[in-house]
Amino acid sequence: MSTVRGREARDRLLRAAAELIAEYGWTAVTTRMVADRAGIGAGLVHYHFESVAALLAEAAITAARGMMTELESLLAQSDDPLSVLLGMLDDYSGRDPMSLLLVEAYLAASRDVQLRQELGGVVDGCRRMLEVRLAERGVPDASGTAIVLAAAVDGLLLHRALTGRPSGADIASVLRQLLPTGGRETS
Repeated sequence: MSTVRGREARDRLLRAAAELIAEYGWTAVTTRMVADRAGIGAGLVHYHFESVAALLAEAAITAARGMMTELESLLAQSDDPLSVLLGMLDDYSGRDPMSLLLVEAYLAASRDVQLRQELGGVVDGCRRMLEVRLAERGVPDASGTAIVLAAAVDGLLLHRALTGRPSGADIASVLRQLLPTGGRETS
């Protein structure tokens, strides 16, 4: 198999796995399902990945890294990290494919040490990004604030999956009260 074709097949498998995790749940996804969705023979799944679990983990980590890259880009374009986070929150209903994929990945990570480490690394990277942006804004405890903001957004996403609310606008004023501006306006 040529390098390009191999890379394309691998990418199709990762996309298919991510879609299927969101649709059916982590434990319901099989080699056959992924191969069928990707339009690839089932044998190629194990050519590219040592197991279905490895494929699912890589699909989830790839998606989480993509989300982190998106956040990094948005943070670089804005002077208001909180508005960026709340805006991203409003892009996800809690029942959309990305939200469901991440919820499934968090649950799977509670039972899989390697996935927990890799997904934890993505979460830590996100926190560090926020910490840097908050420190630039003069927030006194940028590290602690980044941890709380990231956890709040994760928790709010879980609530939205169950109840459909709150929106970013619903919680913006509360979070802004918790976020010192260091002398710079955040409106």
